[in-house]
Amino acid sequence: MPSASRRAASDAGVKINRERDAGGPIVRGFARGGFRLDEEQVLPAVLLTVSDAQGWTPPPLAELDEAALEAILSPAPEFILIGTGATLARPPRALVNAVEARGIGVEAMDSRAAAKAWGVLRSEGRQIAAALYPLDA
Repeated sequence: MPSASRRAASDAGVKINRERDAGGPIVRGFARGGFRLDEEQVLPAVLLTVSDAQGWTPPPLAELDEAALEAILSPAPEFILIGTGATLARPPRALVNAVEARGIGVEAMDSRAAAKAWGVLRSEGRQIAAALYPLDA
């Protein structure tokens, strides 16, 4: 398996294309600076809803809580994707329990996989949200 630095170098300039677009922000690829959104914007970490993308300074994953995700929890999506950085890590159980208590599912995966899943699920018109940690986190 390639190292994170080798994978990051190979991802520089990678573009993701989707045949169907449900509107709203889409991660179009990866760049050294982070996630390439739509055609021009590159953000190192991002919160995504079906209608908005905003830069985000995430806390350490072990400290992630509802307050850090409030911008994507209302209106309630079907579920949230949490991109945990270069590798999969489990978000805090307290966070998962609190979000699930609101009737919102939580799916964690590495940030590249989460960005790709975002595009696929949005192309299906799914009402989801995402919190993507930096690709090198």
